Amino acid sequence: MVGLTEMTNWAVDLIEVRKTYGRRIQALRGVNIQVGRGEIFGLLGPNGAGKTTLVKIMTTVVRPTQAAGTILGRPIGHRGKLGRVGYLPENHRYPPYLTGVQLLDYYGALAKVPQGRRRENARRLLDRVSMTQWADTRIDKYSKGMMQRLGLAQALINDPELLVLDEPTDGLDPVGRRDVRELLVELKRAGTTIFLNSHLLSEVERVCDRVSILVEGLVARQGTLRELTERTVEYRITVSGGAEALRGKLAIAGATVEGSVVTLSTPDLGRVNEVVDLLRAAGVLIEAVEPRRFSLEDILVQAMGRPLGRAALGPAATPPRV
Repeated sequence: MVGLTEMTNWAVDLIEVRKTYGRRIQALRGVNIQVGRGEIFGLLGPNGAGKTTLVKIMTTVVRPTQAAGTILGRPIGHRGKLGRVGYLPENHRYPPYLTGVQLLDYYGALAKVPQGRRRENARRLLDRVSMTQWADTRIDKYSKGMMQRLGLAQALINDPELLVLDEPTDGLDPVGRRDVRELLVELKRAGTTIFLNSHLLSEVERVCDRVSILVEGLVARQGTLRELTERTVEYRITVSGGAEALRGKLAIAGATVEGSVVTLSTPDLGRVNEVVDLLRAAGVLIEAVEPRRFSLEDILVQAMGRPLGRAALGPAATPPRV
Protein backbone atom coordinates (compact mmCIF):
# COMPACT_ATOMS: atom_id res chain seq x y z
CA MET A 1 0.00 0.00 0.00
CA VAL A 2 2.85 2.37 0.83
CA GLY A 3 4.41 1.65 -2.54
CA LEU A 4 1.21 2.62 -4.33
CA THR A 5 0.99 5.82 -2.29
CA GLU A 6 4.54 6.80 -3.19
CA MET A 7 3.75 6.36 -6.91
CA THR A 8 0.98 8.97 -6.98
CA ASN A 9 1.37 11.73 -9.55
CA TRP A 10 0.28 14.32 -7.01
CA ALA A 11 2.94 16.11 -5.00
CA VAL A 12 0.10 17.58 -2.95
CA ASP A 13 -3.26 15.85 -2.61
CA LEU A 14 -5.49 17.60 -0.06
CA ILE A 15 -8.91 16.11 0.65
CA GLU A 16 -11.68 17.71 2.71
CA VAL A 17 -9.39 19.99 4.69
CA ARG A 18 -11.32 21.83 7.39
CA LYS A 19 -10.28 24.26 10.11
CA THR A 20 -12.58 25.83 12.68
CA TYR A 21 -11.28 28.33 15.21
CA GLY A 22 -13.31 28.29 18.40
CA ARG A 23 -16.90 27.30 17.76
CA ARG A 24 -17.88 29.60 14.93
CA ILE A 25 -15.00 30.75 12.72
CA GLN A 26 -14.70 28.32 9.80
CA ALA A 27 -11.42 29.23 8.09
CA LEU A 28 -11.54 26.17 5.81
CA ARG A 29 -14.76 24.33 4.96
CA GLY A 30 -13.70 21.27 2.99
CA VAL A 31 -10.85 22.16 0.64
CA ASN A 32 -9.78 19.75 -2.12
CA ILE A 33 -6.59 20.65 -4.00
CA GLN A 34 -4.22 18.56 -6.10
CA VAL A 35 -0.79 19.70 -7.24
CA GLY A 36 1.12 17.72 -9.88
CA ARG A 37 4.76 16.87 -9.41
CA GLY A 38 7.09 19.37 -11.03
CA GLU A 39 4.50 22.11 -11.57
CA ILE A 40 4.12 25.63 -10.21
CA PHE A 41 0.73 25.88 -8.54
CA GLY A 42 -0.79 29.19 -7.47
CA LEU A 43 -3.17 29.68 -4.56
CA LEU A 44 -5.27 32.84 -4.86
CA GLY A 45 -8.08 34.47 -2.97
CA PRO A 46 -9.14 37.59 -1.08
CA ASN A 47 -7.93 38.42 2.41
CA GLY A 48 -9.46 36.07 4.96
CA ALA A 49 -10.14 33.31 2.41
CA GLY A 50 -8.07 30.78 4.37
CA LYS A 51 -4.97 30.66 2.14
CA THR A 52 -2.35 31.03 4.87
CA THR A 53 -4.25 28.66 7.15
CA LEU A 54 -4.13 26.02 4.40
CA VAL A 55 -0.40 26.55 3.88
CA LYS A 56 0.21 26.23 7.63
CA ILE A 57 -1.77 22.98 7.75
CA MET A 58 0.32 21.59 4.88
CA THR A 59 3.50 22.40 6.80
CA THR A 60 2.06 21.25 10.19
CA VAL A 61 2.31 24.73 11.72
CA VAL A 62 -1.46 24.59 12.32
CA ARG A 63 -3.42 21.47 13.29
CA PRO A 64 -6.51 20.94 11.09
CA THR A 65 -9.96 20.19 12.43
CA GLN A 66 -10.18 17.58 9.68
CA ALA A 67 -7.83 16.65 6.82
CA ALA A 68 -6.99 13.72 4.60
CA GLY A 69 -4.59 13.34 1.72
CA THR A 70 -0.86 13.27 1.12
CA ILE A 71 2.21 15.46 0.77
CA LEU A 72 4.90 13.95 -1.47
CA GLY A 73 3.08 10.62 -1.36
CA ARG A 74 2.81 10.30 2.42
CA PRO A 75 0.15 11.43 4.91
CA ILE A 76 0.20 15.11 5.90
CA GLY A 77 2.72 15.58 8.71
CA HIS A 78 4.91 12.56 7.86
CA ARG A 79 8.28 13.43 9.40
CA GLY A 80 10.40 11.94 6.66
CA LYS A 81 8.59 13.90 3.95
CA LEU A 82 8.55 17.13 5.95
CA GLY A 83 12.32 17.10 5.62
CA ARG A 84 11.84 17.26 1.83
CA VAL A 85 9.66 20.38 2.04
CA GLY A 86 11.01 23.94 1.91
CA TYR A 87 8.83 26.62 3.49
CA LEU A 88 8.87 30.41 3.36
CA PRO A 89 6.18 31.77 5.71
CA GLU A 90 4.60 35.18 5.36
CA ASN A 91 6.08 37.84 7.70
CA HIS A 92 8.94 35.59 8.75
CA ARG A 93 11.26 36.63 11.58
CA TYR A 94 14.82 35.47 12.19
CA PRO A 95 17.23 35.91 15.13
CA PRO A 96 18.72 39.39 14.50
CA TYR A 97 22.11 38.52 15.97
CA LEU A 98 22.89 35.86 13.34
CA THR A 99 24.53 36.58 10.01
CA GLY A 100 22.93 35.41 6.78
CA VAL A 101 25.25 32.44 6.39
CA GLN A 102 24.84 31.47 10.05
CA LEU A 103 21.07 31.46 9.69
CA LEU A 104 21.18 29.17 6.67
CA ASP A 105 23.58 26.84 8.47
CA TYR A 106 21.19 26.75 11.44
CA TYR A 107 18.14 25.95 9.32
CA GLY A 108 20.11 23.38 7.36
CA ALA A 109 21.01 21.66 10.63
CA LEU A 110 17.34 21.65 11.68
CA ALA A 111 16.55 19.90 8.38
CA LYS A 112 19.36 17.41 9.08
CA VAL A 113 21.39 18.47 6.06
CA PRO A 114 24.98 17.18 6.48
CA GLN A 115 27.36 19.90 7.66
CA GLY A 116 29.53 20.01 4.56
CA ARG A 117 26.55 20.17 2.23
CA ARG A 118 24.71 22.84 4.16
CA ARG A 119 27.75 25.11 4.21
CA GLU A 120 28.14 24.65 0.47
CA ASN A 121 24.42 25.24 -0.06
CA ALA A 122 24.44 28.35 2.13
CA ARG A 123 27.06 30.15 0.07
CA ARG A 124 25.60 28.96 -3.23
CA LEU A 125 22.06 30.05 -2.34
CA LEU A 126 23.12 33.44 -0.99
CA ASP A 127 24.86 34.02 -4.29
CA ARG A 128 21.76 32.85 -6.19
CA VAL A 129 19.55 35.41 -4.42
CA SER A 130 22.15 38.18 -4.86
CA MET A 131 23.12 38.31 -1.16
CA THR A 132 26.77 37.24 -1.31
CA GLN A 133 28.14 40.57 -0.11
CA TRP A 134 25.80 40.44 2.91
CA ALA A 135 26.52 36.82 3.84
CA ASP A 136 28.55 37.72 6.94
CA THR A 137 26.45 40.73 7.97
CA ARG A 138 24.09 40.50 10.96
CA ILE A 139 20.44 40.14 10.02
CA ASP A 140 19.43 43.21 12.02
CA LYS A 141 21.21 45.25 9.33
CA TYR A 142 19.05 43.80 6.53
CA SER A 143 16.29 45.69 4.72
CA LYS A 144 12.87 44.09 4.17
CA GLY A 145 13.80 43.11 0.64
CA MET A 146 17.05 41.54 1.83
CA MET A 147 15.11 39.60 4.48
CA GLN A 148 12.84 38.25 1.76
CA ARG A 149 15.80 37.12 -0.33
CA LEU A 150 17.31 35.45 2.74
CA GLY A 151 13.97 33.74 3.39
CA LEU A 152 14.00 32.25 -0.10
CA ALA A 153 17.50 30.93 0.44
CA GLN A 154 16.39 29.47 3.79
CA ALA A 155 13.48 27.66 2.11
CA LEU A 156 15.91 26.03 -0.34
CA ILE A 157 18.68 25.03 2.07
CA ASN A 158 17.52 21.40 2.22
CA ASP A 159 17.19 20.96 -1.59
CA PRO A 160 13.41 20.42 -1.25
CA GLU A 161 11.20 18.34 -3.52
CA LEU A 162 8.28 20.61 -2.62
CA LEU A 163 8.71 24.35 -2.10
CA VAL A 164 5.87 26.12 -0.28
CA LEU A 165 6.01 29.92 -0.57
CA ASP A 166 3.66 32.32 1.22
CA GLU A 167 3.87 35.76 -0.47
CA PRO A 168 7.48 35.27 -1.69
CA THR A 169 7.76 38.67 -3.44
CA ASP A 170 6.47 40.72 -0.50
CA GLY A 171 8.78 43.71 0.04
CA LEU A 172 10.72 43.19 -3.18
CA ASP A 173 11.18 45.84 -5.86
CA PRO A 174 10.47 45.06 -9.55
CA VAL A 175 13.98 43.72 -10.08
CA GLY A 176 13.63 41.48 -7.05
CA ARG A 177 10.27 40.15 -8.26
CA ARG A 178 11.78 39.38 -11.65
CA ASP A 179 14.65 37.53 -9.93
CA VAL A 180 12.16 35.43 -7.96
CA ARG A 181 10.21 34.55 -11.13
CA GLU A 182 13.40 33.45 -12.83
CA LEU A 183 14.38 31.38 -9.80
CA LEU A 184 11.00 29.63 -9.70
CA VAL A 185 11.17 28.75 -13.39
CA GLU A 186 14.71 27.46 -12.89
CA LEU A 187 13.60 25.29 -9.96
CA LYS A 188 10.67 23.92 -11.95
CA ARG A 189 13.01 22.89 -14.75
CA ALA A 190 15.06 21.01 -12.17
CA GLY A 191 11.94 19.09 -11.09
CA THR A 192 10.94 20.98 -7.94
CA THR A 193 7.22 21.30 -7.23
CA ILE A 194 6.24 24.81 -6.14
CA PHE A 195 3.14 25.77 -4.17
CA LEU A 196 2.79 29.53 -4.36
CA ASN A 197 0.43 31.64 -2.26
CA SER A 198 0.38 35.19 -3.58
CA HIS A 199 -1.95 38.18 -3.93
CA LEU A 200 0.05 39.54 -6.89
CA LEU A 201 -1.98 38.27 -9.83
CA SER A 202 0.54 39.39 -12.43
CA GLU A 203 3.23 37.27 -10.77
CA VAL A 204 0.97 34.22 -10.68
CA GLU A 205 -0.05 34.63 -14.34
CA ARG A 206 3.59 34.70 -15.42
CA VAL A 207 4.83 31.56 -13.69
CA CYS A 208 1.98 29.25 -12.63
CA ASP A 209 0.82 26.20 -14.57
CA ARG A 210 -2.42 25.86 -12.61
CA VAL A 211 -4.22 27.87 -9.95
CA SER A 212 -6.85 27.42 -7.30
CA ILE A 213 -9.02 30.29 -6.06
CA LEU A 214 -10.08 30.09 -2.44
CA VAL A 215 -13.13 32.07 -1.33
CA GLU A 216 -14.57 31.88 2.19
CA GLY A 217 -12.76 28.65 2.94
CA LEU A 218 -13.81 26.79 -0.21
CA VAL A 219 -12.27 26.21 -3.65
CA ALA A 220 -14.27 28.41 -6.00
CA ARG A 221 -12.22 27.82 -9.17
CA GLN A 222 -9.38 25.47 -10.09
CA GLY A 223 -7.60 24.67 -13.33
CA THR A 224 -4.93 25.74 -15.78
CA LEU A 225 -4.67 29.42 -16.63
CA ARG A 226 -5.86 28.64 -20.15
CA GLU A 227 -8.93 26.78 -18.88
CA LEU A 228 -9.86 29.64 -16.59
CA THR A 229 -9.18 32.54 -18.94
CA GLU A 230 -10.05 31.22 -22.42
CA ARG A 231 -13.61 32.56 -22.37
CA THR A 232 -14.25 35.78 -24.26
CA VAL A 233 -15.79 38.55 -22.17
CA GLU A 234 -16.48 41.18 -24.81
CA TYR A 235 -15.48 42.55 -28.20
CA ARG A 236 -14.11 46.02 -28.79
CA ILE A 237 -14.49 47.54 -32.24
CA THR A 238 -12.25 50.51 -32.97
CA VAL A 239 -13.62 52.86 -35.59
CA SER A 240 -12.50 56.01 -37.34
CA GLY A 241 -15.30 58.37 -36.23
CA GLY A 242 -18.99 58.37 -37.04
CA ALA A 243 -20.14 55.85 -34.43
CA GLU A 244 -21.61 58.46 -32.07
CA ALA A 245 -24.42 59.18 -34.55
CA LEU A 246 -25.42 55.50 -34.36
CA ARG A 247 -25.61 55.37 -30.56
CA GLY A 248 -29.33 54.54 -30.52
CA LYS A 249 -29.14 51.73 -33.10
CA LEU A 250 -26.03 50.32 -31.44
CA ALA A 251 -27.77 50.31 -28.07
CA ILE A 252 -30.59 48.22 -29.56
CA ALA A 253 -27.91 45.76 -30.75
CA GLY A 254 -26.47 45.63 -27.23
CA ALA A 255 -23.40 47.77 -27.93
CA THR A 256 -22.10 50.93 -26.26
CA VAL A 257 -20.03 53.77 -27.73
CA GLU A 258 -17.19 55.63 -26.04
CA GLY A 259 -15.35 57.92 -28.46
CA SER A 260 -13.90 55.76 -31.20
CA VAL A 261 -14.55 52.44 -29.44
CA VAL A 262 -17.74 50.38 -29.77
CA THR A 263 -18.02 47.70 -27.08
CA LEU A 264 -20.23 44.63 -27.29
CA SER A 265 -20.48 42.48 -24.14
CA THR A 266 -20.95 39.04 -25.65
CA PRO A 267 -18.94 35.99 -26.74
CA ASP A 268 -21.32 35.59 -29.72
CA LEU A 269 -19.52 36.28 -33.01
CA GLY A 270 -22.84 36.44 -34.82
CA ARG A 271 -23.89 39.48 -32.80
CA VAL A 272 -20.47 41.04 -33.42
CA ASN A 273 -20.94 40.65 -37.17
CA GLU A 274 -24.35 42.30 -36.93
CA VAL A 275 -22.80 45.36 -35.28
CA VAL A 276 -19.98 45.42 -37.85
CA ASP A 277 -22.53 45.28 -40.67
CA LEU A 278 -24.49 48.13 -39.07
CA LEU A 279 -21.36 50.28 -38.87
CA ARG A 280 -20.31 49.52 -42.45
CA ALA A 281 -23.78 50.26 -43.79
CA ALA A 282 -23.49 53.72 -42.22
CA GLY A 283 -20.09 54.25 -43.87
CA VAL A 284 -18.10 53.99 -40.64
CA LEU A 285 -14.48 52.89 -41.19
CA ILE A 286 -13.52 49.96 -38.95
CA GLU A 287 -9.90 49.87 -37.82
CA ALA A 288 -9.89 46.79 -35.57
CA VAL A 289 -12.08 44.16 -33.91
CA GLU A 290 -10.50 42.78 -30.74
CA PRO A 291 -11.81 40.16 -28.30
CA ARG A 292 -11.09 40.73 -24.61
CA ARG A 293 -10.79 37.52 -22.69
CA PHE A 294 -10.95 36.78 -19.00
CA SER A 295 -7.97 37.95 -16.98
CA LEU A 296 -7.03 36.25 -13.73
CA GLU A 297 -8.39 39.33 -11.98
CA ASP A 298 -11.76 38.83 -13.72
CA ILE A 299 -11.83 35.21 -12.56
CA LEU A 300 -11.04 36.20 -8.98
CA VAL A 301 -13.66 38.96 -8.94
CA GLN A 302 -16.31 36.64 -10.38
CA ALA A 303 -15.41 33.87 -7.90
CA MET A 304 -16.03 36.38 -5.12
CA GLY A 305 -19.56 36.89 -6.45
CA ARG A 306 -19.02 40.41 -7.73
CA PRO A 307 -20.09 41.76 -11.15
CA LEU A 308 -17.56 42.38 -13.93
CA GLY A 309 -18.80 45.77 -15.07
CA ARG A 310 -20.51 45.59 -18.46
CA ALA A 311 -19.77 41.93 -19.05
CA ALA A 312 -22.80 39.74 -18.38
CA LEU A 313 -21.26 36.48 -17.30
CA GLY A 314 -22.68 33.25 -16.04
CA PRO A 315 -21.01 31.10 -13.36
CA ALA A 316 -18.03 29.03 -14.43
CA ALA A 317 -18.02 25.39 -13.46
CA THR A 318 -15.51 24.16 -10.91
CA PRO A 319 -13.50 21.22 -12.29
CA PRO A 320 -14.27 17.97 -10.45
CA ARG A 321 -11.70 16.30 -8.26
CA VAL A 322 -9.83 13.56 -10.10
